[in-house]
Amino acid sequence: MLSVDEAITTRRSVRAFKSDSVEPEMLSHILEVASRAPSGTNMQPWHVHVFTGDALKSLCDSVLDAFWNLPEEHESDRLHYLEKSRDPYLARRRKVGWDLYGLLGIGKGEREKTRKFHAQNYIFFGAPVGLIFTIDRDMGWMSWLDYGMFIQNICLAARGQGLHTCPQAAWANYHDVVERHLNLPEIQLVHCGMSLGYEDTDALVNTLTTDREPVEDFVTFHGG
Repeated sequence: MLSVDEAITTRRSVRAFKSDSVEPEMLSHILEVASRAPSGTNMQPWHVHVFTGDALKSLCDSVLDAFWNLPEEHESDRLHYLEKSRDPYLARRRKVGWDLYGLLGIGKGEREKTRKFHAQNYIFFGAPVGLIFTIDRDMGWMSWLDYGMFIQNICLAARGQGLHTCPQAAWANYHDVVERHLNLPEIQLVHCGMSLGYEDTDALVNTLTTDREPVEDFVTFHGG
């Protein structure tokens, strides 16, 4: 088992996985541990759909069909990040994009290569486990914050078991396809997805290292 610090500092968004299966008992353990995340008045606003095997393939096939054939008909139903990009956030997004695409040999304007890489989202980057997170539509922003802590707990609990993850906002772009596939009640919407499994250590894409700002740039200390 990794220490807490090791689990946090070795967590990365892995974008290529081995096909090795993950034991159901291990998945249940990870989700049970993650459920200890804090939530306002203990509301626990999360709901998780776990996909493996044929069920995983069926979900991926449904979304890939929409991705390749009807992309203009699908978009996220919420604001992902900023209404209008600005620095320093824009600069950070551009850097990680340039670094990632440069690593993969995808040049500016190479739309077909970019599309093929984006399509990997919808096979969970080859992971044997795909998670889809849903939440009630009428939940407030504090519940969304609580959900983020729950998802982070999954990432860290998975690292404790020697696994890796990749949280994926991309699944929200095809929320309508996923919602129909899951036959979700009207009150629930698709939050995001996550790939989970064993890292393919031979994959070039997994050599990407992202930067973090130094503590003094984002912290203001008050008092002694």
